[in-house]
Amino acid sequence: QVQLVESGGGLVQPGGSLRLSCAASGSRFSINAMGWYRQAPGKQRELVAFIPSDEITNYADSVKGRFAISRDNAKNTVYLQMNSLKPEDTAVYYCYVRYSYGNPTGYWGQGTQVTVSS
Repeated sequence: QVQLVESGGGLVQPGGSLRLSCAASGSRFSINAMGWYRQAPGKQRELVAFIPSDEITNYADSVKGRFAISRDNAKNTVYLQMNSLKPEDTAVYYCYVRYSYGNPTGYWGQGTQVTVSS
């Protein structure tokens, strides 16, 4: 059974930084795509950053230049380095993983709260 374990969320002041991690386990297949999404209260879940197997990254316009996504294939882990955080970055952040074989819709983490406030 596939499991995604997220860590790294918390409370940070505006202008601060956080690093999110998401470790995947439970499948013998390689990971195709990995990503981070977020959902703020009263809003729809939105893409934050995406990194497929070719590692050509994609970012939401609102986080370009501030956030960086990376992956460690040996550890089946995806990271999100978040710098220059703003109050509008406050949301629950979810990691997403899609394997090269099996469930085509992928898997979601449980979510980790990021709060940017003074």
